[in-house]
Amino acid sequence: MSQGPGLYFDIGKKARDVLHKGYAQQPPIHFNYRFLNWNLDLSCQGGIRELWTSVMERFLCPTSAHKNFISHCTSFDGVSVGVEELVHGLRGLFTCNIPDSGKLEIQHFSRFSGFSASIGLSGEAEKGYNPVANISGHIGTRILTLGANLACDLSGSSSARTTNNLNAGLSLNSPYLVAAATLHDNFQTLKGSCYFEVNPLTKTAIAAEVKYDLADDETTGVTVGAQHALFSWTLLKARLNNNGKVGGLIQQKFGTKFSITVAGEINLNEKAKEKFPKVGVSMALK
Repeated sequence: MSQGPGLYFDIGKKARDVLHKGYAQQPPIHFNYRFLNWNLDLSCQGGIRELWTSVMERFLCPTSAHKNFISHCTSFDGVSVGVEELVHGLRGLFTCNIPDSGKLEIQHFSRFSGFSASIGLSGEAEKGYNPVANISGHIGTRILTLGANLACDLSGSSSARTTNNLNAGLSLNSPYLVAAATLHDNFQTLKGSCYFEVNPLTKTAIAAEVKYDLADDETTGVTVGAQHALFSWTLLKARLNNNGKVGGLIQQKFGTKFSITVAGEINLNEKAKEKFPKVGVSMALK
């Protein structure tokens, strides 16, 4: 593949990985049995010569602030099969996130641009599955990149079809510092993020993210976090946001193919309705 700017979704990715990757989150579609909320998550992806699978997002989460128990939750992520290259710079990818969504995607890479287009189904617990199309473009160099992303809901008649999301962003990249600014929700929300690599040998890095509502002219979210590798096979992460939520995780690798992650979160806000801590365990096999 080309060593160009990558795809639009690479904008701000390093900061998102520090602040959000690995933390237990419930997908939109899950199953309920009395106080038990659960879902199973299986994913695999690869080209002709490689395939990776993972079973992940097994976690515990609180169901009510008035009950003295926590429910058992497990997540099921999806199946993806990719083709290394259809032609030079062009890659095809099929993704199925059971039971949430599925899509067919084409990605094109060149020295100064990245392009992707996809069509698939997106699931919601109450509305069922809707056909969705997505197109994104990304231009620039390894230092400065610009990109835009457009998502459309194809359900209903042609007159009823809507543009779900129109996003745009830019990223400034250096060996140790990555800064990104993106506009989301049809340019109604501004998000800025910053990633600073302290020590690449120990994967020590800090990141921050700020969300600003342009319509209401107010800051809606601030999150800061850090990561550090105690050893080459043990990674620690921690984060804190302006709502008083504190989270952390430890990821332990066993060889090059298997890893286990234990994540937790607690809300320190006195006004929060749910103060039960969340604890999660995820496993990945590559």
